[in-house]
Amino acid sequence: MKKYWLRFYNYIYKHLLTKVIFLFNSELIHNLLVRYGEILGKTLLTRKLAFFIFNIKSPILSQNIKGITFENPIGLAAGFDYTASLTQILPSIGFGFGTVGTITNHAFEGNPKPRLARLLKSKSLMVNKGFKNNGIDAVGNKLKNYNFQIPIGISIGQTNTGKFTQESAVEDIVTAFKKAEEFDLKTKYYELNISCPNLNTKVTFYDPDKLDELLTKIKALNIKKPIFVKMPIDKNDKEALSLLDVISKNKMDGVIFGNLQKNRNNKTLDKNETAKYPVGNFSGKPTWEDSNRLIELAYKNYKDKLIIIGCGGVFNGQDAYHKIKLGASLVQFITGLIFEGPAAAALINSELIGLLKKDGYKNVKQAVGINVNKLAVDKASL
Repeated sequence: MKKYWLRFYNYIYKHLLTKVIFLFNSELIHNLLVRYGEILGKTLLTRKLAFFIFNIKSPILSQNIKGITFENPIGLAAGFDYTASLTQILPSIGFGFGTVGTITNHAFEGNPKPRLARLLKSKSLMVNKGFKNNGIDAVGNKLKNYNFQIPIGISIGQTNTGKFTQESAVEDIVTAFKKAEEFDLKTKYYELNISCPNLNTKVTFYDPDKLDELLTKIKALNIKKPIFVKMPIDKNDKEALSLLDVISKNKMDGVIFGNLQKNRNNKTLDKNETAKYPVGNFSGKPTWEDSNRLIELAYKNYKDKLIIIGCGGVFNGQDAYHKIKLGASLVQFITGLIFEGPAAAALINSELIGLLKKDGYKNVKQAVGINVNKLAVDKASL
């Protein structure tokens, strides 16, 4: 019965509510929705009501990854909740995990506007926030007394000052990790964001040696929580593999593929829409193919060493399932939440349950990488 309600709500949101919401500035609406979500999350009654309406639970979706129980594989990606406002409401609307951030050592007010815009024809968002956030001290103080119903993580990156040398940028990131650890939060994991294309910096971690320098210093902190590295999607296979090799050698726990689309000639992007925004890069469907390519590449080569989280172009259960079958153990999204509405995570989970059962799987873990494994078997039999 609940899945029919979710579909009905999704229809109302997409065909009625967005007609009004999408008339207003994207960043204004984002800020209002985050504030509203924070208010709802503060009260047990509203959390329980939202849970009753939206949440979908099933053992078929539950996994234990790196000692952490994920009741479902659908998470909120970094880039949406950079004020740490939604950690209490996310489980009530169907999310299995969620990432706060990206958070930096020092607060940053964000890049000059425009920072966010909807590209309706492209099924995308123009994103130019540049790690807008209140800094790790403010976020740590906000979350230090919180308990979490689902795994919550913090994404950490370099402060967007434009003044860093390579060495000082490394120190800035390491300091943010140190501070996060000192708060002793009940968060379950970290993300290391090395791939935001909207920063005012000449620092790069796409050189394997420079990435190794950063990861060596992070590893020296002896952090017990898993660390997942947020990756770019504009690298070719050879470049991506060289970075994955460094990540694996430094015993990071996994990778996220990936971040925003920088290629303005991507076939999914409507040129009339992108022409309105000479700044920023693009989320949603323009990231779909490159994200999937790199998920598959990572799974083929590092499935026994790295957990893979798929991110990019997920709007429904079929999209999430496709990434899972390519090798993603977990799936994150943001743009789909904007376009599909607050019921998106719950609806994706409902659809995933049906897809898994249809294919005869008793647990989502059995489907991870199945398309890649089948391809390998088919090739071996030739």
